[in-house]
Amino acid sequence: MSTQHDLIVIGAGPGGYVAAIRAAQLGLNVACIEKEPALGGTCLRVGCIPSKALLESSELYEQAGNSLINRGIRIPKVELDLPRMLEQKNQTVSTLSKGIDGLLKKNGVTRYLGHGRLTAPGAVRVTDKKNQTTELTGKNILIATGSVVATLPGIEIDGERVVSSTEALSFPSVPGKLVVIGGGAIGLELGTVWRRLGSKVTVLEYMNRILPGMDDELAKASLKILKSQGLQFQLGARVTGVTLNRKTCDVHIKGQENLRCDRVLVAVGRRPNTADLGLEAVGIETDKRGFIPIDETYQTSVPGIYAVGDVVGGAMLAHKAEEEGIACVERIVTGYGHVNYDAIPAIVYTSPEIASVGATEEELKESGVEYRKGSFPFAANGRARAIGHTEGMVKILADKKTDRILGAHILGPHAGDLIAELAVAIEFCASSEDVARSCHAHPTLAEAIKEAAMAVDRRAIHF
Repeated sequence: MSTQHDLIVIGAGPGGYVAAIRAAQLGLNVACIEKEPALGGTCLRVGCIPSKALLESSELYEQAGNSLINRGIRIPKVELDLPRMLEQKNQTVSTLSKGIDGLLKKNGVTRYLGHGRLTAPGAVRVTDKKNQTTELTGKNILIATGSVVATLPGIEIDGERVVSSTEALSFPSVPGKLVVIGGGAIGLELGTVWRRLGSKVTVLEYMNRILPGMDDELAKASLKILKSQGLQFQLGARVTGVTLNRKTCDVHIKGQENLRCDRVLVAVGRRPNTADLGLEAVGIETDKRGFIPIDETYQTSVPGIYAVGDVVGGAMLAHKAEEEGIACVERIVTGYGHVNYDAIPAIVYTSPEIASVGATEEELKESGVEYRKGSFPFAANGRARAIGHTEGMVKILADKKTDRILGAHILGPHAGDLIAELAVAIEFCASSEDVARSCHAHPTLAEAIKEAAMAVDRRAIHF
């Protein structure tokens, strides 16, 4: 016997649980399968949320020990209580995970604990840790199983001294020397955390720049700032392997001397999580990189089976997966659902933060699009001066003929929050003039956005 549902969602990460809730709101009988007891996927359990908790705590620790004196606040002795810091991180994760469980119940979504595997079109078998199985059938199936950590040839992650981002969220002590392989968002964020807490951190990046894919001008400025904060970088470094010694690690770099350290964080990206999903049982083939091909409706090559999020490629971002999950189920129920991929922001939560939406300057040049650029430094912003965070700038790229905003990039305080205004602007096809003519409260960081929009037309007031 099998249990019948209108929609079966495999995976309860941002793409899966959001899709399940939206489908239930639209009247479907929904099942959501997740093998982990805690809901929320990689993002909530061992990704976005715990890393942000540690970033905030580590920044407060550094401020208390170094910079608060500049504001007339004297703290005689600042001590690190790492177990308590990690406990606060875990409490945050637990609270939010329980919240998702409550949301599924509130919306009438049936939750199944176990590993979901396709057995035929319209059929899924759930196997729990006791190897007991439950058979489900449904007209529609949505795969939202996310991604897993990638590594490099010659490097084996042992979870102790050579670790992924998961283990780097819970080091029992601060490493004396930490080598981070990968200069992307994950490597920089976690490298920043442990550098603030006292580790000597070296970032190795294969390319000759950090933050591949983000605007080059901001990436260069970020590199300079991060170096000034104490992070060390080796760019153009090809890591060929890691050797474990009795108490240390040696990182092998082509053409260079080995780099000795206490721990190694491998942060070279992620790959789609499609293992043991039963794709072959229904005739779904992945591409050469392991992603599941889909059409414009998020449907795979098998009618009634859909996929969203990290398993389909594109930006591996939680909010991108959420938008795809909603669009997918709305297409199923209403016949319409759409995601504007030009309006999906990306954020790196270092200090200062780095945020981007739309096209980079390099992409516009490569595609031959004529554009105008306006930028404004936070050093000229009153609120930034008042809070003592003046590094960075806002940069807006607009079409030369139509003035429509094509891309926006922010390096500075609360960039991750500020970018939302420009994501909305792109979504509504706004021009730089539209943003420039909109009143922004004073004194706020958002005034830098208005000034950058005015600078597109060379009429910034305060710089």
